Amino acid sequence: MAERKIIEINRDLCDGCGLCTTACAEGALELDADNRAVLVKEIYCDGLGACLDVCPTGALKVVEREGPAYDARAAYSHVLKTRGEDAAQHVHGISQDHGHHRQARAAAPIACGCPGSLAREIKPAGARAQAEGLSVSGASELGQWPIQLHLVSPAAPYFRESDLLIAADCTAFSLGSFHPDLLKGRKLVIACPKLDDPAGYLEKLAELIRLNDLKSLTVAIMSVPCCSGLYRLVERAVEESGVAIPLRKIVVGIDGTIAA
Repeated sequence: MAERKIIEINRDLCDGCGLCTTACAEGALELDADNRAVLVKEIYCDGLGACLDVCPTGALKVVEREGPAYDARAAYSHVLKTRGEDAAQHVHGISQDHGHHRQARAAAPIACGCPGSLAREIKPAGARAQAEGLSVSGASELGQWPIQLHLVSPAAPYFRESDLLIAADCTAFSLGSFHPDLLKGRKLVIACPKLDDPAGYLEKLAELIRLNDLKSLTVAIMSVPCCSGLYRLVERAVEESGVAIPLRKIVVGIDGTIAA
């Protein structure tokens, strides 16, 4: 066996979120009975590390070691059996005439973890419409997924050198112009300081700020008293990160206006 790149899992760091299982188009990862990520078979792992960006705890890394070569056909058969034909089309290294199977990487729904949590970058609907010469009313300016603070990965590549907006959940519903006035051109993280379980929020935000050389950082909160907790949390995260970055605060009134 030759040396090659392959995933390695630190089970002590794995929190069982399952995001890596959805990010791996080849089905190389799954959660075991202890709710920890495991490598199903070495031949299913292509070593490209699509799972790394979505792991919130740093439990995954790609290492070089001796192991059997990646087998695209075996991975395809595995995904076809466990996830179905649509998912199997996205296995890396599989191609067939007429474009029925494409060499690509994409999300695929599976039994473990949440397919909707797969990290991905999005071309905003407004930009798509403009490129296609279309007129779209109220086009989305969302540029990435996921957006909920519990689900985002601080190491996701779309945060790198971005303008970041951290918004309280209700701001998008209260401010009718949220997309063109606040979200356009920014990456987004949302949270609710009153209803969320904030465990790990401070550490995750500090890591996000520390890792990504952000161009700007904006916090949008509601004018209700409990919402100010989100701004204080981000202030603390900036301090914890050790990064000197100005923090802009926008307060949205419950009547849908910018209060400050």
